[in-house]
Amino acid sequence: MSLKVHEKNRIIAEMNMIPLIDVALILLIIFMVMTPFLVQSQLQVSLPRSSSPAAPAEENAITVQITESGAVIVEGKRVKMSGLERELILRLGKSRKKAVLVQADKEVKIEKVVEALDIAKKLGAGKVGIGVTHEAR
Repeated sequence: MSLKVHEKNRIIAEMNMIPLIDVALILLIIFMVMTPFLVQSQLQVSLPRSSSPAAPAEENAITVQITESGAVIVEGKRVKMSGLERELILRLGKSRKKAVLVQADKEVKIEKVVEALDIAKKLGAGKVGIGVTHEAR
């Protein structure tokens, strides 16, 4: 708190809000940066293994994850399979050059994976692929 004495010997007490606003904005930035990492680390998708080395994933690829329980997650946002098409339309935008990578748990039925791939291909995604982990020999 700062105290100022004026000509009439009155004390005006006022709180300086700038440091409070600075701390609030720094906390906001920290939460915005950390949220994608926290969401990514909480997803439990056990990918099938491949014997060939995996190609590097594209940076602008849209990730669709299908968990063992059948939940569909697009870029960290949980959606229903019926809402996958709408979510991919929003993510692809007008530029249909983006790739869609489907990462499904190895226990998921192949029909759900094919359905997700069909939706992505129908919307005109540049590339579609299935995510796997590399099996070291």
